[in-house]
Formats: sequence, C-alpha cells, structure tokens
Amino acid sequence: MTMPSDPSYPAHWEADVVLRDGGTARIRPITTEDAGRLVSFYEQVSDESKYYRFFAPYPRLSDRDVHRFTHHDHVDRVGLAATIGGEFIGTVRFDRIGPDGRPASAPADEAEVAFLVQDAHQGRGVASALLEHIGAVARERGIRRFAAEVLPANTKMIKVFTDVGYQQKRSFEDGSVHLTLDLEPTAESLAVQRAREQRAEARSVQRLLAPGSVAVIGVSRSGSGVGSAALRNLRDGGFHGHLYAVNEARAPGMEGDLLDGVRAYRTLADIASPVDLAVIAVPADRVPDAVAACGEHGVQGLVVLSAGYGESGPAGLERQRRLVRQVRSYGMRLIGPNAFGVINTAPDVELNASLAPVPTTARGRIGLFTQSGAIGIALLSGLLRRGEGLSSFVSAGNRADVSGNDILQYWYDDEATDVALMYLETLGNPRKFTRLARRTGAVKPVVVARGGRHTPAGHVVPGTRLPEATVSELLRQAGVIRVDTVTQLVDVGLLLAGQPLPAGPRVAILGNSESLGVLTYDACLTEGLRPLPPLDLTTAASPADFRAALSAALASPDCDAVVVTAIPWVGERALADDLAEALRQAVAEVPGKPVAVVHVELAALVEALSAVGAPAPARPAPSPAPTPQAPEPASPEPEPPTDRAPAGRIPAYPAAERAVKALAEAVRYGAWRRATAEAGQVPEYEDIDEAGAAAGLAALLAGVEEGAVLTLDDADARELLARYGIRVRATLPAPSPDAAVRAARVLGYPVALKTTAPHLRHRADLGGVRLDLATEADLRRSYEELTEALGTPAELLPVVQAMVPRGVDTVVRAVMDPAAGAVLSFGLAGVASELLGDTAHRLVPATDRDAAALIRSIRTAPLLFGWRGSDPVDTPALEELLLRLSRLVDDHPEVTGISLEPVVVATEGLSVLSATVRIAHPPARTDLGPRTLPSY
Repeated sequence: MTMPSDPSYPAHWEADVVLRDGGTARIRPITTEDAGRLVSFYEQVSDESKYYRFFAPYPRLSDRDVHRFTHHDHVDRVGLAATIGGEFIGTVRFDRIGPDGRPASAPADEAEVAFLVQDAHQGRGVASALLEHIGAVARERGIRRFAAEVLPANTKMIKVFTDVGYQQKRSFEDGSVHLTLDLEPTAESLAVQRAREQRAEARSVQRLLAPGSVAVIGVSRSGSGVGSAALRNLRDGGFHGHLYAVNEARAPGMEGDLLDGVRAYRTLADIASPVDLAVIAVPADRVPDAVAACGEHGVQGLVVLSAGYGESGPAGLERQRRLVRQVRSYGMRLIGPNAFGVINTAPDVELNASLAPVPTTARGRIGLFTQSGAIGIALLSGLLRRGEGLSSFVSAGNRADVSGNDILQYWYDDEATDVALMYLETLGNPRKFTRLARRTGAVKPVVVARGGRHTPAGHVVPGTRLPEATVSELLRQAGVIRVDTVTQLVDVGLLLAGQPLPAGPRVAILGNSESLGVLTYDACLTEGLRPLPPLDLTTAASPADFRAALSAALASPDCDAVVVTAIPWVGERALADDLAEALRQAVAEVPGKPVAVVHVELAALVEALSAVGAPAPARPAPSPAPTPQAPEPASPEPEPPTDRAPAGRIPAYPAAERAVKALAEAVRYGAWRRATAEAGQVPEYEDIDEAGAAAGLAALLAGVEEGAVLTLDDADARELLARYGIRVRATLPAPSPDAAVRAARVLGYPVALKTTAPHLRHRADLGGVRLDLATEADLRRSYEELTEALGTPAELLPVVQAMVPRGVDTVVRAVMDPAAGAVLSFGLAGVASELLGDTAHRLVPATDRDAAALIRSIRTAPLLFGWRGSDPVDTPALEELLLRLSRLVDDHPEVTGISLEPVVVATEGLSVLSATVRIAHPPARTDLGPRTLPSY
C-alpha cells in the first residue's frame, strides 16, 4: 500500500505544471487512496476515448481494474495522475516488460505506456506533460524505451508520441500502430520541451494581462483602502472588459448595485458571468476563502495585493506556501502576494490592475517587471516624466508563483514590447533566467538592475555560492544589459526604446558648449568608447546650426552614434521647441544611428524632445494563442532581430556621464548581438571516453553518502581527466632526500621540488617550490633548504615533478553551483590576479566562441599574446583544454569541482601540473528534466 505518508512514496515525482492554455495542473503518483477519484474520472470520459484506450467498448472499470490501476510498486509499475482541484483530469501508467512483451523486472529496460485524458481537458497539453514526467520517472528506474499500441484513428495520441522529439520507431501490426520511443533526451526533444514551456508560460501571463473580465475582492464602501484604489484605477484606466466589485459587507439583496460606478456584489458566486482575473485586497487571514471562491468560480488568475506573507517572517512564509499550493490546486496562477499590481496598455485591453494611477497616454514600447512596489512606482514615474510609456508592467511582490522568468517568456514574442526592463531582488532560477535572457536578447534588449546580493524576506529561491561579480558577468554573457541603479535602468531603457542600435563604438560630439563637449569626451573614454574630437558650435549657435551639424555627423561614415550637448539660451522656451524640432528633422533626414542629448538646466528641451514628432510605425497585433488542434513546431520561430527602433523621441540626459553610460551599454549590447548572430559549436573529440568516465565515477561514489563530497586522490583524478584527453604531469612523493633522488631518476632531470601541504599548495611566493634542479646535488641542497625553512617532510608533503617548457602560468577551474549550474573559470596564476579578482567565467557547456572569448576577457590577457615583445603562447591549446573540461563537467554532474593549477601554457602546447577533483552524488537537473513550476 503506497500513499503520501508511506516512506516508499516517491514524493519527488510530484510537480506543478503549466499547460498549453496557460492553466496549471498538479502531477503526482497514483496511490491506493485514489480509487474513488479514478472511478469518478473514468465516468466523465467519453465512450470514444475509452475505446481508444482499451481497443474495445469499456463502459466502466471493474473492481479488479481499479485495484490494478491504483496499486503500484513505483519501480516496475508506475501510475501518474494530472489533477485540478484534487480531481483527476488525466492519467498515465507504465508496466515494465521483457523481450517477449510480458511483465518483467529490472534489468529489463522497456515498458509499455498508456494514457487517458478526460475529454473536457483534451487539447490542453495534458498528455504531453504527462509523457515528459513519466519519461523522467522511467529513466530514473532504469527504463530506456517505451512501447505503445495506438489505434490508427486515435490521431491525437499518435501526435503526442511523434511530436515529443525522442528517437522512435513506428510500425503497423495487427490493426494498430506500434510505437517504440528511445527515452534518452535528444537536442530535438529538449527543443520541443522548451518550446512548449515558452508557449505555456507566455500564455499563462497573457491570461493575467489580457483578461476579458476582472473582479476586485475587498472593496470598501467608504472608498478607502487598496481594494478601492485598484478598482478606481481599473475604472479610470478605461478597461475594455467587464468589471465587478466584491464587498462582503453589502447587505443581501443589493447585488448588482453600483459602487464607485461599478457593479458590486456581496460574493463572487453572485456574479453570473465568468471572471478571468481576480484582484484580492483582503486581510491575509481572509485570503484563503477568497482564493477558494475564485477557484470554484473558474477564475483563471489572481493578483494578490494583500501583505502579511513571506515578508513578515517564518509564519508568513508558511502562509505564503499554503497560498501557492491552494492557488495551483485550482489550476490558477498568482501574481504576489504583497504585489503592487499589473498594467497592460494595449489599446484593446487598457488594464490597470495596480495601485498606481497611470494616465491613458502612458502607452509605449517598454515592458517593466519589478519585485518591489516602491521601486515600481519610481520607475513608472521616471519613465512617464521623461515622455516614455509602457507596453506592460508587472510588480510581483514576493513573486511566490509568477516570476521574472514567466514575464520574459511572455515578452519574447510580444509584438508590443521592444525593450524589457527588470528590477530584480533575486534571480530565482539563474540557470533558466540566463537561458531565457539569451534567447530574448537575440530579438530585443533585456536590461536588469539587481536590488541586492542577498535573498530578501518573502523570496524562496535556491541560493548561489557565486560572487556577485561572477553572476553579473554571466548575465552579460547571456546578453543581459546589467546596470547598477534604477536611474541607469531608466536611462538605458529610454535610449534603447527610442533609438537604433549603434554599429560600433565611434561617437561624434557636437554642441554649443566646449566644456560640456569635453566632459562628454572624457566620459566616452571612461566607458571604453572611441569619441571623435568635440565640435563646438559656440554659444551663438541657432537651432538651424544644430540641425546642419547633426545631419553632417549622422551622414559621416566615421561615427556610429552622436551625442548633442546643449546649454541654455535667453528665451529658453521658444528656442527649446525649435531646437527639439531641428534635431528631429536631422534624425529623420539621416536615420539609422542613435542620438542622445546632454543638457544643462534645459527642462523645456527635455519636454520638447520627449514628444513624439512622428507616429511610430504600426505593428501587427500579437499572434493569437494556438488552438488545441494547431500543430506544435519543435521550437518557436521569432522574427529576425532588427536594430531599428520606432521613430520618435530623442532621449535627453542632465549629465554627460548618464548619456554616455546609456550609449555605452547600447554599444556593448549591439556588439554582443552581432557576435552571437552565428552560434558557436561544442566540439566533438573522438578520444573522449564518456562511458568509461561514468563507470569510474559510479564506482568511486558507491560508498559515499548522499550530500557528502569526495576529493579524489591524485591517481583517480588523473585517470578521470585522462578519459577526456586532459593529461596531468606525474608527481612522485619525496618523503626523504633519498626518495626525492630516486623520483628524479625515474622522471629525468631537470626536476622541480614542491610542497603539497594545503597551507603551501600553489604558494610559490612562500618558497615552497624549487625549479630547474639539474643534478642530484641541486636536489639534495634544495630539499635541505626547504625542510629547514618551512618544516619537516611530514608537514610539507614534498613531491618531485619533471620540468616542463617555460610559459605563462594559468589557472583553469570548473565548479557546479546549485543555482547557476556548472561554471567554467579562467585566469592567470599568482597572488596579483587573485588579489585583483582578474578571473573570467562562462556557463557550461562552453562553445568554441566561448572558450576563445574567455581567455581574452581577463585584464591580463595581453601576457598570452606577446606583451612587450614576449613570445605569444599556444592559445589554441588552451582553448581546447577549456572545451574538454567543459565537456567533462557537462557530461557528468557528479563532478562538483575541478581545479587545474597551474596550467603552464608554452609557445607550443601546455602542461597541467596539478589537479584537484571533487565529486558527489548529482543533484536533480531541473533544467533538463520535465517542465515544472517551483515547488512549495
């Protein structure tokens, strides 16, 4: 008997998933307590679906059937159910079989699989989600293939199998289609899974941002409180759908009367029409009742403004976990709790379900996501004050369910959003975030400001051991424009939303102030740009002079961007309007390059420039969500990236440093997009022995407890690395002078004598390494000096190693971070590099482009390429080492850390002199497993 309280119950198979239409369901193992649910589920399935499942009329389940389908050993017989509101909407099971097709046990590695989905939920992607999860369970239990028998007329189920992306065989036998699926994940199956994930999560956000009807729960009769504020903003914002107010204090019989001009009801159940979105603004202790009422009414999503959850301490965090479980049990999604609200300015929606009164003129091309209501207010105010509007806004509060990752999935193919701005206090799942940001960044910029280095109260996320600088570098590699402040977030967003991307770093500077031009020139040099000498138009310059100079600069092939500087005239208002029009005319005459304006005390110019001179080109409406019968491509097909922004506003900045910082970020982003237009490759090496390495790791971990980390001895470390073509130079122990001499004779002179004690390892600066010992006498003398200066042989653990060709000493490392995944690092060896933090990082698996960029991105890289007349070293050999190490840690998640130090890179070839390898039982890879929502 297995049930959730049974120790044998596989609780880690439980998962919440987003379905194709944006709703959610819970997938869990079927237990003996599910007999009633199974019978009820089967009664709601049509006769046709029953026929397709059993190949014959099968009107009801017998007691024997119910027993069979609810009793599993979770090894050879497994059943999973998809549930909403605790009731089954779909089931899947597998039975392990032998070569003869009869029931079997391990080591048999094939299983027969069968599905049944309630007719009302067919077309929602339930079977596809169940197949992903049952496939992961099967792999965990040692099953490598699924076999399925499907009637030819059951085209929907055949499509589920054929679209999954697994390698498969198909035949027609005895009147049915016989399918065999290889369960080993492939590039195609992973692409299919991620494409489905993107469509489902984007659709779930779309349902929240474009509802047909909204109910605000918790509206007071007095008009005070957050519920009333949200209702007023919805009403005044011109929401195009149906709007309802729910006030439990209303007297019976007053249902449908007006409250603030909106139909008001005592309970949600009193509303006769469907409600798509509910905004909940009641005290935290009353939220569960409101959620239950929403679930029973069929509400699709919630925005919970109520506070008193994770931000308030451990008790509130537990209340938050219960809230998420309750919301998902009804198939809904949640923004919040402690949220500020959502805004969608689309002309056919005009939804303002937030606490911010936003004018109807706030429509723009920027999408904004924040985890802080206060920061959200500041960002909204800053954008609107400078003339820029929004496409959508989400302030997720504690982001217990909907996160920045979900919003990125939505913005990826949202035609109304050109620029994504995000204020994040935590990254949640950094591995997924960088993957989504890289994909989104290929078609539109993603600008991120981080709010802190630690997890704030209310945010339940996996921690990362990586330094903040490393996380920022990894984000930049994914194409994220990383800024430090919310002011920079607005500055960069304004430039990217209103101007095209620069083709390079060359900047022309012109204006009516020589001093301001020099400040701009200096700022460009600080940001790594290549400024041209500033053009001083003098203080007597007229708007026509500005127009002529700007047109000439834009037409010049010698610049990629222009910064215009301006100081006040007498009669500022009229001249400001004229100057703004002159600059717009110049940009219209010679389009294609970005222009930014630096002003000093010219508020009127800022206002004039923020006005759109010409309407932006019309853009097609967002594509409708696919119908259940629509074919699913293996991966989404975004429109080709464009470097053009809609015509209109020219961003203005009150300081040269701010304008140049924004321009520099646009330059770096444009360079990243051009560099990644052609994807790098992960090379294949014929001499890699992946199977041998896996077998060796399994043997080494056989006696290691879960959670424990094992540091391999030198012999095991060398053997593992050798299977990936990484050769570590041999060292021989030297516990005495005579042993050192014998070791040198084996290795051949000249040799090095090194200490390996932990406190002296890799510390040549402390005198623990003696090099170029060419004779026995040299070796004995060095041994004596070493032991006299630093300690006894037992304390120093000296070793002897053959000398290698001279070169540049480097350090190559790989570490498995619990949140970010495997990270590859490179730097030069030595105290100076460590002190300065001159280390570069790339996410694994690294491509050939990543490896080449990695060794060139450290500040001391010139030492590898012939600095001051020295000979360049063999960087291709170094790149190959990085790629081989990347393959090793990517292929084997058991490897938690590798340090190769030092790696001496010579003019020809390289030598790995020492290696440290740590291994452990691998953690679950959520990015490679079936689609799931974060668990609570």
